[in-house]
Amino acid sequence: MSVYTPHFAPIVVLTFLGSAFLFILSLFVSVVAAFRKARHVAIASLTASVAIVFGYIAVLFAFSLLSRDTTIVPGAWKYFCEIDCHIAYSIGGVQAVSADAGELKIGGPSREFVIVQLKTWFDPSTISAHRGDGLLMPSERKVRLIDSWGREFSESPHAAAILQAKGLYSTPLRTPLRPGESYVSYLVFQTPAETADYRLLVTSAEDLDTAIWGHEISPFHGKAYFLIRS
Repeated sequence: MSVYTPHFAPIVVLTFLGSAFLFILSLFVSVVAAFRKARHVAIASLTASVAIVFGYIAVLFAFSLLSRDTTIVPGAWKYFCEIDCHIAYSIGGVQAVSADAGELKIGGPSREFVIVQLKTWFDPSTISAHRGDGLLMPSERKVRLIDSWGREFSESPHAAAILQAKGLYSTPLRTPLRPGESYVSYLVFQTPAETADYRLLVTSAEDLDTAIWGHEISPFHGKAYFLIRS
């Protein structure tokens, strides 16, 4: 199973840009009409700009309310649109390390570190024939680990020490790659030791994406979670 986020991304991005252009144009016409004392034109243009905003917001919420949370099984890919191509992510291995095991005397009692292997892949089948083999830097991502109680955990500040102790090298998530290339990153989260089942949420960190129809981080939209077990 593959999950695309968002669906029909180039179309909805163009719709967003087109709506923004029409909104600005309507405001401009209303201002010019007001200066020229063309009252009816100014009112019509201002009404059009308001209608564009409320219409866009209505469709945005409609997409969100019709969406559902999705679970991505191990080995499956979650896709992110970079407009002219797609970057895909998949979960590899998962390790749980006790905070007081061996040399890892950090984190406090009754806690553990969960290490998630995340693979990033530039899917070459998603580019146009004219794009070429140029490098692409993936957009900023936000990652959170969610336990069976619904508690969310960000990446641990002790990540570097944990990975060094485990002998693991993690490639930064925003490392540029060419079509067909991939790399592995290790995400470290500090969690309570009593939890065994987790979900990983990898989303866009771009604030503007909240205004895109059908985008995962738009208000009230369903999320696509990686299912993992430690």
